[in-house]
Amino acid sequence: MSEATVAAPSTGGSPKISKISEAVIRIAGNSQDGIQAIGGFLARLAGRSEQEVMTFMTIPSTISGGPSIFQVRIGSGEVLSSGDEADVLLAFYQHSYEDHINSLKKNGIVLYDSDHVEPKLEWEKEYHHVGVPISGLTVEAIGGTAKDKGKNIFALGLVAKMFDLNVPKLTKLISERFTGKDASVLNNALAAFHAGYSHSLGSILETFQFVESQKKVGQQVVMNGNEALGYGLIAAGVRFGAGYPITPWSDVMELLRRELPKYGGIFVQCEDEIASISMALGASYAGRVAVTGSSGPGISLKTEALGWAVMAEMPLVICDIQRGGPSTGMPTNVEQSDLNIAVFGGHGDSPRVVLAPANVEDCFYTAIEAVNIAREFSVPVLILSDQAIATRIEAFPEPDLQKVCQDISPDLTPVTDHKPYDLSVSSGVTRHVAPGTRIQSGKYPIVTGLEHDELGHPTGSPKLHTQMVAKRRKKLQALAAKLPTPQLYGPSEGNVLLVGWGSTQGPIREAVDRARAGGDSVSSLHIKHLNPLPPGLENIFAGFNHVFVVEMNDEGIYGYGQLAGLLRARFCDPKIRGITKTDGLTFKVREILERAKSNVAAGLRKL
Repeated sequence: MSEATVAAPSTGGSPKISKISEAVIRIAGNSQDGIQAIGGFLARLAGRSEQEVMTFMTIPSTISGGPSIFQVRIGSGEVLSSGDEADVLLAFYQHSYEDHINSLKKNGIVLYDSDHVEPKLEWEKEYHHVGVPISGLTVEAIGGTAKDKGKNIFALGLVAKMFDLNVPKLTKLISERFTGKDASVLNNALAAFHAGYSHSLGSILETFQFVESQKKVGQQVVMNGNEALGYGLIAAGVRFGAGYPITPWSDVMELLRRELPKYGGIFVQCEDEIASISMALGASYAGRVAVTGSSGPGISLKTEALGWAVMAEMPLVICDIQRGGPSTGMPTNVEQSDLNIAVFGGHGDSPRVVLAPANVEDCFYTAIEAVNIAREFSVPVLILSDQAIATRIEAFPEPDLQKVCQDISPDLTPVTDHKPYDLSVSSGVTRHVAPGTRIQSGKYPIVTGLEHDELGHPTGSPKLHTQMVAKRRKKLQALAAKLPTPQLYGPSEGNVLLVGWGSTQGPIREAVDRARAGGDSVSSLHIKHLNPLPPGLENIFAGFNHVFVVEMNDEGIYGYGQLAGLLRARFCDPKIRGITKTDGLTFKVREILERAKSNVAAGLRKL
């Protein structure tokens, strides 16, 4: 915990109160224990208190459940990652205690369920242990039949007491969570919370209070990345979606299924992935950009129809919430290994747009950008999110919905003539008119997956095929020319440049801050537009001795990851190297710094 002020002295035997600027709390138990609920309450409370928050979670991939964690980092200042080490470990079981004690900072606090955890002597000397019979006290508070559903809320009360959290706001959050359920469920939850909050923490040396938040952003919203992505699509004007369930995409699908009817839309669960992208393409052809989505295995199945979208020049948004692969891989762990399939997946020359949001807030705005690019350039756009962003909770300023919400209803105004694949347009950017639009010349186009002429009629002409392939390519070149050059984080010249994409942005920036505080020359660059790449990257790379691309995928046959491979192919610059990992976990700040240091040393030896 970062101390902000001198601790207040204890009075009357009570623990002393320390003012802190941030805290990292790791909750470890089993997935059936509702530990995600505890973390969610803490994160949403932080958001409603104008604090920064970021979370991280792991859940088992099997239906039967198993060990799980939820880590939440709350700060009164900027929070860029979920934290390398925890200040407090809340352990429900012996395995939770033994498997995660090493995640604690030295002299950190272990709050454990003494009904299920037996502390080890050697660790009691290194960490401050606080044992509470959580299971037994929950039974006393709300009755034996509810203990498995109540001990998490009892533990939340203990944490609220330890950190002097806002009880009225927490009880309101609990009430909101159980709205619609039987009144006894809410009453039991509140009884468990108040019992935990009232329990004496007499063995604890101090309690904590967060200093006043440095953020004064006004109204905040608190949500995870999948929620932000779904609401962004709705704000962008999407009113039709189709998909098939798969972790971790399913949450987006369920949100759209629930919310789209409120705005006159619909989401259809199809029989498989091929049907879902095909149905979404039909809806897009009808005149309004539609959405489909999946994770890696489902994206593989969608690639044939994705090629049809490229050939037909059909606007479409495809969400890929990446997870560990290949095959069914690690469904509940994070990886960034779908970049190659997003950019190149499918047969033939089939250029498409690929975007990657950097954080939860960016998921909302990236969804809007994806819809607008799809409409303007008549192309499929893939959004590469990942399990880390999908499930983590962040707080960010409430969007100005009056400004960002848009109506993309089709325009059926009659036109004199129309060629959806007009070769006279030098940029290659043409659009379809919605079916039902009157074309006064009487020459109505068709849409097909075969190579075609300017009206869409199939052709085997070598000349036309060459021209149409170039047209589809030139559209992406026109988009690339319009993209903004990414902004550097740190000076424009130095020794090391850390390059990232997707959910690695926060840990990379924190690594830069830590390195520069230690006197090292380090900057970072985050790339959102992955295909086509934005202009000006080569000029940025020229200002640094080493360029390390930090990404969660394998180093490959040649020793660098997937984005590093794209950048090396584009710029032919051997100083672009990789910092990769495939353990299914997000990057820790110290991992990035240690790998960068060793890479610099290795590079100097080669020189």
